[in-house]
Amino acid sequence: MMVDLGSFSDEKFDAKKWINAACQSRHPQDPLEKHLVDLEMKLQMMSEEIAASLEDQSSAAILRVPRATRDVIRLRDDATSLRNSVAGILLKLKKAEGSSAESIATLAKVDTVKRRMEAAYETLQDAAGLTQLSSTVEDVFASGDLPRAAETLANMRHCLSAVGEVAEFANIRRQLEVLEDRLDTMVQPRLTDALSNRKVDVARDLRGILIRIGRFNSLEQHYTKVHLKPIKQLWEDFDSRQRANKLASEKNELERISSGHDVRSSLPTVSFSSWLPSFYDELLLYLEQEWKWCMVAFPDDYKTLVPKLIIETMATVGASFVSRINLATGDVVPETKALARGVLDILNGDMPKGIKVQAKHLKALIELHNMTDTFVRNLQHLFAESDFQVLLDTLKAAYFPYESFKQKYGQMERLILSAEIAGVDLRGAVTRGIGAQGIELSETVRRMEESIPQVIVLLEASVERCISFTAGSEADELILALDDVMLQYISTLQETLRSLRAICGVEIGLEKKDIGLEKKEGAHGSRKPDSISNEEEWSIVQGALQILTVADCLTSRSSVFEASLRATLARLSTSLSLSVFGSSLDQNHSHVAGDDGSGEISLAGRAALNVAAVRLLDAPEKARKLFNLLEQSKDPRFHALPLASQRVAAFADTVNELVYDVLLSKVRQRLNDVSRLPIWSSIEEPSAYPLPSFSAYPQSYVTNVGEYLLTLPQQLEPLAEGISNSDANTDEAQLFATEWMFKVAEGATALYIEQLRGIQYITDHGALQLSVDIEYLSNVLSALSMPIPPILATFHTCVSTTREQLKDLVKSDSGNQLDLPVANLVCKMRRVSLEQ
Repeated sequence: MMVDLGSFSDEKFDAKKWINAACQSRHPQDPLEKHLVDLEMKLQMMSEEIAASLEDQSSAAILRVPRATRDVIRLRDDATSLRNSVAGILLKLKKAEGSSAESIATLAKVDTVKRRMEAAYETLQDAAGLTQLSSTVEDVFASGDLPRAAETLANMRHCLSAVGEVAEFANIRRQLEVLEDRLDTMVQPRLTDALSNRKVDVARDLRGILIRIGRFNSLEQHYTKVHLKPIKQLWEDFDSRQRANKLASEKNELERISSGHDVRSSLPTVSFSSWLPSFYDELLLYLEQEWKWCMVAFPDDYKTLVPKLIIETMATVGASFVSRINLATGDVVPETKALARGVLDILNGDMPKGIKVQAKHLKALIELHNMTDTFVRNLQHLFAESDFQVLLDTLKAAYFPYESFKQKYGQMERLILSAEIAGVDLRGAVTRGIGAQGIELSETVRRMEESIPQVIVLLEASVERCISFTAGSEADELILALDDVMLQYISTLQETLRSLRAICGVEIGLEKKDIGLEKKEGAHGSRKPDSISNEEEWSIVQGALQILTVADCLTSRSSVFEASLRATLARLSTSLSLSVFGSSLDQNHSHVAGDDGSGEISLAGRAALNVAAVRLLDAPEKARKLFNLLEQSKDPRFHALPLASQRVAAFADTVNELVYDVLLSKVRQRLNDVSRLPIWSSIEEPSAYPLPSFSAYPQSYVTNVGEYLLTLPQQLEPLAEGISNSDANTDEAQLFATEWMFKVAEGATALYIEQLRGIQYITDHGALQLSVDIEYLSNVLSALSMPIPPILATFHTCVSTTREQLKDLVKSDSGNQLDLPVANLVCKMRRVSLEQ
């Protein structure tokens, strides 16, 4: 049996638990007493062993204590000795430091004097050398050894910089400038010959001479001057062809006149748009050849020299380029072509009235710009190794001829869209006399509805033109133009609605009602049903209902277009952020996308440079304004066309008002002067003979109104079906029709109640008739599933009750079922006094 001593070292050791555990671990066949005796014996033996071990270890420890004490004393003595030695060393160092500092200061002064003496010696040598060089430089120039002359001038420049501004050497400084100009002049003819005849070694040596005397600008200017001449010849080729064609045409005209034959031979004319791609191709081929040659001749400078050609070329032919573009835009429209003018002349007001900017002008401009885009992409590929700023300046120069057009893009787009919107014919047929209003209304509404998708297509085309021409850099101007043009279009729709009011016959009545001429209105209203047939009335109603589809179409299409515009602005925000300022607006070019932190622009960053990036990098304020707009477009609450959105909502409200007035006009006509009907004050004539009593019948005015209301759902059904087909939502269409049905029924009821309030006096006979009329209208409203208004129910209750019972009814109700003001009004009409 093994005993584990580890449990005895546990702080929570429990003797009883340990004994119980030891008893449970015994063999089942062993007696418990025997097991306990063995366990006690083993514990006693182990205890004795532990005690003996502790005694031995204690004795050994006691023997080691004196030895450890002696060691500690020895270490203490050694530490004290060491501390004394270190203190002595520190004292010696402090003494040495004082004397060393003085020695070092003395040495520093000596070194300064030495260096000054050496500098003075070198300056004297340079001064002596400068004097010698100045006296021998003419001999060097006379020898014709240009490299030696360059070296001599470089040494003179070095010596002058060494001696500084010394009055004795002022003449030599002026002499040096003259000599450098002289050497530059001597180099130029040889450099011209080397550049023209592709002499690599000679050009490289001459470049070294100019660099040695600090005249790299001279190399750059001369290189540009030599190669600008053939490029200008390429550009002037177009004018040469034009002059040749003009002379040939004049010659043919003279021959035709002299021969007497009326035969006109048409010579092929060369347009600028067809010539420009060939010019770009030849120019690009020339630049590629120069790039390859300069890589060998000027390996350190070719990345700057060749792009400089484009910059200088555009600076030279820029004005001519703009003029040719302007004339090319005018050639696509006969009016401007005949006057040899272009779109800039129209924008500047230099054209006769009536000639306006057309979409064809801008389309021709975009086609030319696309040709330049292709050329610019090829330049980016060719000059990919150039510095970013050099590449940026080159691309700006290539796009320079279009800058004046882009600055006026917003004006162009506004004029084009305004003219196109003005050309949309919204009016139907002309007034064809009485009886044709329904035809004109239907045709006008149809044209209004068809104009909406036409206008949206025009607006979408303008967005595409903005992206194609400016790559979105003029998006802010486009938004303003679109908003203004939408306001113009909606104003035209509003004017058309006002004219439709007269066609529908609701304008005159409303105006007369406003000025209080109810009698004249009644007379006019009484004649109107005679002048317009019932069929045409329903035709006007149906046409008015169709105007609702115009408002619905305008609202939905404008919302879709605005959402599409916001999506376009979001895409522009992403693309322009990547190509211009990375993820933040910063004027520092180090934040351009693709900057890896080392100042070098990656290939991806260079590739992102488009026409918008080239413009915006040099226009930080415009870029900031544009990016603020693009950032706002990401907000779901953003309205790209804020004023137009408000006008669209206002137009929908105006349409609802017009339709409501038209649908209610027939009710208004039938209920006109109902309060003055003589039957209300009539008295039943007494008869000498007993006659059977018959129930009264509703009058024609209320039956006409009831029949109209019951027929109205049939008129709304085609409109509801049209909405259902377009929206694929039958429930929504049904709800739409029901809302309008309720709206007209409520309006008719309100008009009727207004007439009832105007009754001054009503007899018992009149009250009986009015009760029948109200009951008929209430039944119609119930058939339309419309609740009976409490006021109308109060009228019906009060006129259905006899005069004798009316007083008690009003007093007993106390407002529970009746509308008390109306009940009091009826009592006044029936001459019933409620006083005690």
